[in-house]
This record gives sequence, C-alpha cells and structure tokens, in this order.
Amino acid sequence: MQRIAERVRVAAIFAPGAGVKPVWFEWRRNKHAVTELSYVWRSTDGSGVRLHFAVSDGANLFELMYDPHDQNWTLECVAAG
Repeated sequence: MQRIAERVRVAAIFAPGAGVKPVWFEWRRNKHAVTELSYVWRSTDGSGVRLHFAVSDGANLFELMYDPHDQNWTLECVAAG
C-alpha cells in the first residue's frame, strides 16, 4: 500500500440506519467509481471518530477516510492492481 493522505472529493450515500457508502471519488483529476466496498472500520483520535472504507474501482484498492467532525474525505492509501 502506498500512503497518499490527500483530501479528495467523494460522492456518498448517507442512509438512516445503513450508514455511509462512498459511490465515487476524484483523485488527481480522475474519477474512480466504487465497484466494491470490502471493509468498513472506525478509528478514534482526540477529536472524535473517523470512518475508514476499503474500496475498489475494479483495478485498484483504496482506503478512504471520512471525518464527520469537519465532513472531509481523505484518500489514505492506494494499492495498484
């Protein structure tokens, strides 16, 4: 996995009772459609909970992180396929 740690623009579905599901994201002027959501987990730091998503665009694996406090998304890591 290559560490990226860059803010990205994400389209996500926020459904009551179902949580958050990323649908696509833009990174370095490329739009990646999320074809698979493999795993979701939470982490905490001093300011609160963060949500992590292991997603694939069919060719690569990505870790997206959502911070509900500031409502920003970060692309944490990429594993090229």
